[in-house]
Amino acid sequence: MIKFRRTIMMLSLGVWCFPLTADPNGKELPITPVPGLPKAAEAYYSPDGKSLICNAKVQADDDVHHVYVANIDGTGIRRINDRGEDACSYFFPSGDKIIWTSTRDYPDMPVGNWSLPTIYPQGAELYVSDLDGSNIKRLTHNKYYDAEVSISPDGKWILFTRQIDGNLDLWRMRSDGTGEFQVTHTDDWQEGGSFYMPDSETILYRAWKKEFDDSRGKPMTIYTIKHDGTDLKQITFEDDKTNWAPHPGPDGKHFVFVKVEPPHNFEIYMMNIETQEQTRLTYSDAFDGFPVISPDGKSVLFSSSRDAAPGERSLSLFIMDISSLME
Repeated sequence: MIKFRRTIMMLSLGVWCFPLTADPNGKELPITPVPGLPKAAEAYYSPDGKSLICNAKVQADDDVHHVYVANIDGTGIRRINDRGEDACSYFFPSGDKIIWTSTRDYPDMPVGNWSLPTIYPQGAELYVSDLDGSNIKRLTHNKYYDAEVSISPDGKWILFTRQIDGNLDLWRMRSDGTGEFQVTHTDDWQEGGSFYMPDSETILYRAWKKEFDDSRGKPMTIYTIKHDGTDLKQITFEDDKTNWAPHPGPDGKHFVFVKVEPPHNFEIYMMNIETQEQTRLTYSDAFDGFPVISPDGKSVLFSSSRDAAPGERSLSLFIMDISSLME
């Protein structure tokens, strides 16, 4: 998602801005921090699980967030782009290319706000490059908001969110940038944050009613849909709650997501799609979000403010060992 776009939306609630206690009751599974990547979020595993890609402010000249690639232990940190402002990013299944969102070619366009759907940055385009940022190829050329990007497990499809005239819908195109296809066509719902399930045909995503665009703590629901736009299914049924940031596991049965617990506490859950059983993974007063299940299904990479200094709202990356749950 999205340049801390979704994060900032949540932070704007003003519900946490002080040092927070992680798991006071000792209910969390083992968690390891990822070093060397301050002010980082929206991280995703490489196909082999040995690297990650994220949005961060690492170098001294990072006035805005940029895409970084690093080893999973925080070594080998590399900035991909230094122009404009970057957002969502993802590895191709081949492991030798990445895709990312940036405003790099539109320095004169209004900056917009990544946290407010009504004024998302226009001119956020999609780019493909090698892992070191070389051989950049621009895929979209429309000055829309094209972001929240991911790749199908078979490597054939690019999935993303596009905003046109205030409407957010899911789109896909071939991995070379051709054959754009609009998946959702709704005037009253805003769809995004989408990922392919392991079958490379079913899409998992979240949506909210457009009437809540400017609302803080807006209700969100998780759905699946086939990438031809058919077979829409509602997955979560807590219509008055925020169920957000879903990410599928490699077994096709489980996914992780964020649920907002009263009063405004962002916690990570795992859900079995078939049984609807939910397992809470985090127990912290801090913001915990952007969960991603590893390619082997044994860990969850996520962003959290649990190590933020007093008065700060910055996020860092953490890895939770969930192997005991998957046995």
